[in-house]
Amino acid sequence: MPIAPEHLALLYTGPFDAYLYGRNSRDPKMKGSSVDDQMHEGREICNDNGWPIKREFTDVGRSASRYAKRERKEFEEMIAGIEAGDCRILVAWEASRYYRDLEVYVRLRNVCMQAGVLLCYNGTVYDLSKRADRKATAQDALQAEDEAEGIRDRNLRTARLNAKAGMPHGRILWGYARRYDPDTGDLVEQYPHPERAAVVTSIFERIAAGETEYSILQTLRAKGDRLPGLRWENHHLRSMLRNPSYKGSRVFQGAELGEAKWPGLVDAETYEAVQAIIKRPERRTMGSSEIVHLLSGLSRCGECPTAPPLRVLKCRGYKAYQCSEKFDTVMREEKLDAYVEEAVIEWLQSKAPAAAFASEDGQRKVEAARLRHAQMQAQLDEARAKAAKFGPDGKPKLSIESLAALETSLLPLIEEARAQAGVLVGVPPVLRGIIGRSDVDAIWHNMSLEQRRSVLRTVVDIRLMKARAQGVRTIEPGRIRLTFVGEPGFIGWRPGPVLRRLADEPETESR
Repeated sequence: MPIAPEHLALLYTGPFDAYLYGRNSRDPKMKGSSVDDQMHEGREICNDNGWPIKREFTDVGRSASRYAKRERKEFEEMIAGIEAGDCRILVAWEASRYYRDLEVYVRLRNVCMQAGVLLCYNGTVYDLSKRADRKATAQDALQAEDEAEGIRDRNLRTARLNAKAGMPHGRILWGYARRYDPDTGDLVEQYPHPERAAVVTSIFERIAAGETEYSILQTLRAKGDRLPGLRWENHHLRSMLRNPSYKGSRVFQGAELGEAKWPGLVDAETYEAVQAIIKRPERRTMGSSEIVHLLSGLSRCGECPTAPPLRVLKCRGYKAYQCSEKFDTVMREEKLDAYVEEAVIEWLQSKAPAAAFASEDGQRKVEAARLRHAQMQAQLDEARAKAAKFGPDGKPKLSIESLAALETSLLPLIEEARAQAGVLVGVPPVLRGIIGRSDVDAIWHNMSLEQRRSVLRTVVDIRLMKARAQGVRTIEPGRIRLTFVGEPGFIGWRPGPVLRRLADEPETESR
């Protein structure tokens, strides 16, 4: 039968070298007994009864149920020590610290039986070589497993309810912080982290602007770890960029349920633009960090019916874009790059981009904002003019007090209408802050290669035709055909029929 620790020396011969074990699962509300408390109680039992403590084992944030996803490394080390005969008694706060799974209980029971190790928990010592003690510990193990099942059922029910209500649940999303009620421990809100939120927003904006995950990863690593001791890895970016929670959507079991109770760190338009970018076939098949040519894969042969992409090959000692299928079109790399870049910069500086991307509804909203701005500005100008004119009695036609009140009410509305009137509706994120500006040339040359390629992919179709005759080195009229978005014939970029096959091939000499 189980016995009290103080009676152990009366029935068994020492010494009673002890192992101490403590464990807790994730406990954000801080209501459970901490591992430190468990170990403190275990030390008191050992000291009170004269049991030398050989080793202490702790598994923090580790589940002991059959649903556990992470291994309990300290528990495994403890098992190895028991098998090696390193202790005589095993001490824990309660049975559920050892196990919440009957299979784990049976494993620990068998190891202790073979090594002659006693089991102590809840202030009671069990000899697992005895039938009654095995029965008592088995019942405790069954209860511990049932508690784990009940906890899981409650957690799943809570998760479903939280999901329907748009509330967060489970592990906190990187980029956010949470506030809990100090008295009850209940979650009050999830809000943007004062430092990390801006990092998340920047990552999405940089992808939307045409940068690659590789370049962003290098920047993040240069600035520091993702978490203390945990550096940024590719999978961190991949999961972040595909998570709708960052646009303020509640996701449950892989499905979006609706609007979340926390603010999004990324607007919906930018998020969708990023999804379109990261789902492009060439991003899955081409090493984006290896791209070193501006137009490779983006420009196409205008002679072949399938319009295969051009790739860069060495030709008579210099690099040239050539048709990747029949090699029937060729032009030196720097010539084609310079021609396309000059044309694109000129197009971006014109009014054509705004007209190409703006929808009819968006244009109507912009025009309405412009009209509101003009009307309110005219009203304010008229009021100011009246305040400067005087009647026969020498008094101003509009008092200074009335003018001040009118300005106070009108100026914010005028500024809001001005901002709305200047919006470029429907413009892709990669082009925001570029189109319509007079300094596009300077902006373009400060952009990375990935960003330039993203702009080209968005706005222009590039076709290279045959030269009039062999050996012609000038760019003849019609040799390079550019079709911009919004113009007849623009079909947008798509991966070519041989692009994936050629993506990883090294440069070779032209035949």
